[in-house]
Amino acid sequence: MMSALQPEVQDAIFEAIRPLLPAPKRRGRPRKSDRLCFEALMHRLATGSSFETVESTYHFEVSDTTLRARRDEWIAAGIFDHIVKEATAAYDRIIELDLANVALDGSLHRAPCGGEGTGQSPFERNRFCWKWSVAVDGAGIPIGYTIDAGNTNDYKLLRPTLDMLVENGLIADIDTLHLDRGYGYVSTPDLIASYGIAKLDMCMRRKPGQGAVPFIGLKKRWIVEVANSWLANHGQLRRNTDRRTRHRLAALQLAITVIITSRLLKHRNRYWRDANGNTYRNNFR
Repeated sequence: MMSALQPEVQDAIFEAIRPLLPAPKRRGRPRKSDRLCFEALMHRLATGSSFETVESTYHFEVSDTTLRARRDEWIAAGIFDHIVKEATAAYDRIIELDLANVALDGSLHRAPCGGEGTGQSPFERNRFCWKWSVAVDGAGIPIGYTIDAGNTNDYKLLRPTLDMLVENGLIADIDTLHLDRGYGYVSTPDLIASYGIAKLDMCMRRKPGQGAVPFIGLKKRWIVEVANSWLANHGQLRRNTDRRTRHRLAALQLAITVIITSRLLKHRNRYWRDANGNTYRNNFR
C-alpha cells in the first residue's frame, strides 16, 4: 500500500493538522468533517484522481466543491507550510538529518490543464508541464524545495532552493553540495560559496573545443534521484491537473510530509527505548 493511503500515516499527519484547523464558519447545514476531507485529499494525492472521481470513490459523502473549498481554506491558514516544517524538525530531532552530503536537482512532470506556473515542455510539443527543485540530505529526506514552470532552467531554481535551506537554518551544516551537469555554469561555484558551503561536487558543461572536463565524480547524486522518484510516485505530482501554483505547492508539501512521516513510523517500529533512554533494534518487526 502506498504510504499516503496507510491509516497510521494518515493518523499521524492529521494529528499534526488538527490543532491548526481554522474555526468553521457558521452555516445553515452541517459541515463535513475535516477528517473525511483530509482522507479524500490524501486519496487524490496518491492516485492523481480528479475531485469528481474522488467524490464518487467516497460514495458522494463529500462533494468535489467541498474538497476544493477545504483545501483552499487550509492553504490560507498555512497548514501545509506548517506540517512540512514540523515533520522535518521531528525527523532531525529523532533520527537527525545527514547534512554532510546534500544533493539538489529538478524534476519535470506533466500539467495537462496548464494554468499559472506551467510552461511548454522542452521534450513534448504543445504539452504543458511543471517542475519542482528539491534539495535532500544524505538519506534522501527533502529539506528544501521550490516549484516553477516546466520550461524553467534548473539553474534558475538553484538560488530559491538554497534560500529555503537558509530559512530553515540548515545551510551552515552542509559540507558538500552535489549537482549535476545542468548546473555546470562558470558562475555556480561563486554562487555556492556565497552561501558558505565548503565543497561543491559538480560536473562542468563542456564548451566547443574544450575537450574533457574534469569532475569529482557525482557519487552522491543518486540520493536526489531516489527522492524525486518517491515524490513522483504520488499521482497528483506525476500528472498534475491543478491550475494554480499554490495548489501544486500544497500537494508537494503534503507529499514531502508523507515521506518523512512514513520514515519516522518505520524508525519507531524498528527501534525501542528502555527506561534509561537506551535505544535498541527490534528484530521482530
